[in-house]
Amino acid sequence: MAYLISSAHVVDPQVGLDGVCDVLVDGGRIAAVGRGLEPGDAKIVNGEGKYLIPGLVDMHVHFRDPGFEYKETIETGARAAVHGGFTDVATMPNTKPVTDSGSEVRYQIDQAKAAGLCMVHPMGALTAEQKGEALAEIGDMVAEGACAFSDDGHGVQSAGMMRTCMEYVSQFDRVVCAHCEVESLTANGVINEGRASTRLGMFGWPALGEELEIMRDIELARLTGCEFHVCHISTAKGLEYVRRAKAEGLPVTCEVTPHHLFLCEDDITDSYDTNLKMNPPLRTAEDAAAMREGIIDGTIDCIVTDHAPHAAHEKDCEWEIAYFGCVGLETSLPLMLANLVLSNRMSWGRLVEVMAINPRRILRLEPVRMEAGSLANLTLVDPNKVVHITPDYLQSKSKNSAFLGLTLKGCASDVFVEGRHVLADGEVRAR
Repeated sequence: MAYLISSAHVVDPQVGLDGVCDVLVDGGRIAAVGRGLEPGDAKIVNGEGKYLIPGLVDMHVHFRDPGFEYKETIETGARAAVHGGFTDVATMPNTKPVTDSGSEVRYQIDQAKAAGLCMVHPMGALTAEQKGEALAEIGDMVAEGACAFSDDGHGVQSAGMMRTCMEYVSQFDRVVCAHCEVESLTANGVINEGRASTRLGMFGWPALGEELEIMRDIELARLTGCEFHVCHISTAKGLEYVRRAKAEGLPVTCEVTPHHLFLCEDDITDSYDTNLKMNPPLRTAEDAAAMREGIIDGTIDCIVTDHAPHAAHEKDCEWEIAYFGCVGLETSLPLMLANLVLSNRMSWGRLVEVMAINPRRILRLEPVRMEAGSLANLTLVDPNKVVHITPDYLQSKSKNSAFLGLTLKGCASDVFVEGRHVLADGEVRAR
């Protein structure tokens, strides 16, 4: 079916577009962009008062499928993604079995196609079974569609093994994405080391445990020439290492989550809300402020959610044994709008860069531009829609959001994936 998205404020810094016009979608592609387009047989989608942007991409999610479908499946994760405004996601490899060969990559792609919602781009593991001991089947996974490589959930502890990974992955024009953690420093840590761990009487997870591995892997990127991406960066010093590397022209990028932007260790009270237990943990208020400045000034390349669904019993327990992480696909865009864009701290163009353009570039995905011939992966945003973050609002199979109870302004109203209208006026429409 063809669609005419009429009178939307279209924003795409790739083509210098920032103004009201119409966009005609036909056959999975953008057919025309301009003012006063005739709909013909196309269905009209009213974009008046809304912003139309290239489809959002989250390059760091956990869909738990295969192996942990009681937390999330590819279908339920994809529902959450399009409900949050995302047309594309990259899934992390810590499934069961680990995504360390081509067959696991193909399984996820096939399941996503069957669901008919967002596009799923699996990341492959760097090492076999994510054990950090031997290379995974990198070439086989590239052949089946792996978009990048990571042992997310574990830092590769051996510098020699990480060098081997980087040298090998670089031959396939892919990026190495690293969860930076020196486990000998972070062992038993469940909260940021400092005021929070002292106040609440729990083992600390020091910032140094993240920063040392960021520094090490930047130097390995210098040595190997491999593109290196820092996952879920959380400390001001770690961000400064990335800033310096970029200034030197090294192939280094990084991402940040909304919870590390808008929450900090001070939000963890003696109620011990385990939805705030993260890896890396919520850091200091000063670290969070540095993350916000980094996303505005261009040091940080991408917003990601690290969408980490867990069953109720895995969170409704003592802090020390609760699982790390929170769901985030359905709150990411509203949080960015409410905290940065609608307050004019960040432009719509910059939002498009960090949530659509840069992730596609890093993952080697087909670019989406607001011009004729481009893939019709599009997100229509209603900046005035008020959303209440409740369990019922969340389409994810799990409800462990760190932002439950918030009321936010601004969200996706419509999403098009390969020209299919998968979110219509806030309602998910599976084929």
